[in-house]
Amino acid sequence: MILAARLGGYDFAGDIKNGGPVQHLIYILVGLVVLVLFVLAARFVAHFAGEQLRMRQVRSDMVILGRRAVTALFILLGLFAALGFAVQSANITLFGLLLATVIAALGVQDLLKDYVSGYYVLLEHHVRIGERISFDGSTGIVTEIRLHVTLLKSDEGDVIVVPNSELFTKPLRIHGVTPEQEAKKAPPA
Repeated sequence: MILAARLGGYDFAGDIKNGGPVQHLIYILVGLVVLVLFVLAARFVAHFAGEQLRMRQVRSDMVILGRRAVTALFILLGLFAALGFAVQSANITLFGLLLATVIAALGVQDLLKDYVSGYYVLLEHHVRIGERISFDGSTGIVTEIRLHVTLLKSDEGDVIVVPNSELFTKPLRIHGVTPEQEAKKAPPA
């Protein structure tokens, strides 16, 4: 039956209720609105992220890179959400969220490993500032221990940056520490 041939003209309410072309068009328009909202939100969040990086005195090229990464992430999530609305399936939106989560987890895996290892390095006090250590063919004096990295100063005056996950998982030699000296350094229980 031709739609316009119905008695009284086209039934928009029935079309929307029963899943006709008008309902599909509405979902497509809602998807486009969602995408536009995500694009606008991406601009605001990227600006906020850039300001936070500037406050931490991060290099300007890294600020730009951070803003672009946040923008791309928001637009990608918005695209998946818009497609989910347009085809009326939450599976596409869930797939997009899952894909973004997997990519983010793989991307920050080593960084998180360094931070967790740094926590244990700081907590267990195996390595202390001022100690002379050897590690993977490099020797130096520990000048600073951070959550992410430990800084050594070599005999030549070079700074050696060691990821804490390496200190935590590989053998390391602490020079000139006897068991008696270690007992004196141990904090009181």
